[in-house]
Amino acid sequence: MKKISLALLICCSVNLYAAPIKVGVLVPEGTGWAKIIKKMTGEIKDATKGNVEIKVYYGGSQGDEQDVLRKIRIGQLHGGIFTGKTLGDINGDVRAVEIPFTFNNSREKALRTLQAMTPGFNQNFEKNKFKSLATFEIGQIYLVSQKKIQDLNAIKSVKIWSWEGDPVVNTMFESMQLIGVPLALPDVLSSLTTGVIDAAYAPGIGIISLQWNTKIKYVIDFPISYSIGAFVITSDAWAKISAADQKIVSDISKKYESEINITNAKDNEDAFKSMKAQKIEFIKFSDADISKAQGYRLDIIKKLKGKLFSEETLKKLDAELAKK
Repeated sequence: MKKISLALLICCSVNLYAAPIKVGVLVPEGTGWAKIIKKMTGEIKDATKGNVEIKVYYGGSQGDEQDVLRKIRIGQLHGGIFTGKTLGDINGDVRAVEIPFTFNNSREKALRTLQAMTPGFNQNFEKNKFKSLATFEIGQIYLVSQKKIQDLNAIKSVKIWSWEGDPVVNTMFESMQLIGVPLALPDVLSSLTTGVIDAAYAPGIGIISLQWNTKIKYVIDFPISYSIGAFVITSDAWAKISAADQKIVSDISKKYESEINITNAKDNEDAFKSMKAQKIEFIKFSDADISKAQGYRLDIIKKLKGKLFSEETLKKLDAELAKK
C-alpha cells in the first residue's frame, strides 16, 4: 500500500510539474515577434528536458491585454506579454519610464535607463505575486495624423485616439488640454478612415502592423513617450519550477530579451524608412516647443506621483537621467 501511495504521489507530482504554463499575447502568429517567442519557448523546453513547457496563445485569441490579465487572476492563464499600460495595473512604478517627454529623441538613453531600473521593477512584480522573465523596449511613441500639426499648440485642435483607462495618457491629455476620443485599439484604423479621429500614436512597428500608415499623411518627428513591455508569469507558476530549471529559464529569457530589443530597434527604423518612402511627411517641432513639452512633463508627474508611481522610483529615474 505504501509503495502504491508513493507511486501515485510521484506520478501526480510529475504531472503537476510538467503542466504547461499558459500565456496569452496580442502578437499575431507569423510575425517577427512571434518567431522570437517560439524560439525562446522551444529552447526553454529543450534545455529543461521538457520540464518547463510554455504554451502561447497568439493573436489575441485569449482577448486583449485586460482580458488576459483577468484570466490570469482567476487562474485560467498563467502569464502574458504585456505593454506598459497593463504592466502598470500590476506594478505602477514601471510607468515611470513611460512619462511623456522624458527622453526626447534619445532612444539609447531610454533603453539604458530601462535596463538600469529593471531590477527594481522586478522586485515590485514579485511583491505583487508575479515573476518577470524579460523586460524589453517596444520603442518610442510618435503622433501620426491626417492633418498637418506644426507645433504643440496646434495639437489642441486635433481629435486624437486615446487608450481608454490609461492613467498616463489621460493625464497627458488633461495637462495639454487635448481632444481625446476613447476607442478600442482595433477600431482606430476605421476611425481614421471615417474621420472619427484625426490622429493616433504608436511606435513605428505599431503604425505599420496596425496599417495606420495607409491612412495618415504626417508623422510628428518628436517622440511623445517611450513604450516598454514585459513577459510575466504568476509567482505560483514560477514556484512549481525547480531551482535548477528556474536558472535555465531565466538565462534563456535574458538572452531573448536582448534579441527582442535589437529586433524592435531595427523594425522601428525600417518602419519609418517605409513611411518616408510612402511620401508621408515628417514634421519637426521647434526648440521652443520641445522646451515647452518639459513643462507638461512636470505637470504630469505632479498629478501621478504617489498615485501611479512612487516618489522613490521617480528619484531613481532622475538619477539615471542625470547620467551622461
